[in-house]
Amino acid sequence: MASAPALQHPPALLLRAQPVRVAFFDVDGVLTDGSLYISELPAGDPRGTAEVFKRFHTLDGFGLKLLRAAGITPAVVTGRDSVALRARLQALGVVHARFGTEDKRPAAQAILDELGLGWHQAAAIGDDWPDLPVLTRCALACAPPQAQAEVLAAAHYVTTLAGGHGAAREFCDLLLVASGRYADLLAEYHR
Repeated sequence: MASAPALQHPPALLLRAQPVRVAFFDVDGVLTDGSLYISELPAGDPRGTAEVFKRFHTLDGFGLKLLRAAGITPAVVTGRDSVALRARLQALGVVHARFGTEDKRPAAQAILDELGLGWHQAAAIGDDWPDLPVLTRCALACAPPQAQAEVLAAAHYVTTLAGGHGAAREFCDLLLVASGRYADLLAEYHR
């Protein structure tokens, strides 16, 4: 028999997150730990002179899948682009993504427009200054604990887990609880 969910959040935070229908994710420092592993490619390789490797956490990926199941659209807006990132997002079924953009507000606005949503229906998690224009417009702004000081100050919620180590999943779980779907989704896994 399933027990009550162990996850608890302050009521004011849940009220702030209730209208959220889209969740914006930064990549480096949120979906990854922010480290870049760069290797040199052999001379003549058509991909260029270096290949970037990224490490993703499975807890975070499952969180993005759970958001979709709850009717909340996961979206990615990132300043970088890589084959590894695109492959990971495709595997997770994330279709709303903007790559290689340092000006994240217009990119996020375009996604909101595509979805017919407003900033009051959006949440975001980021870790550095380029994320601030999105974080400060959303109904709910989150940051991992290793985020830059100005981002931490703008956040309504700071995760206990670090970027690339479950912070995105913690953000997802908060949104799932606020949506009222967390317990139902959890119960499906107790069967």
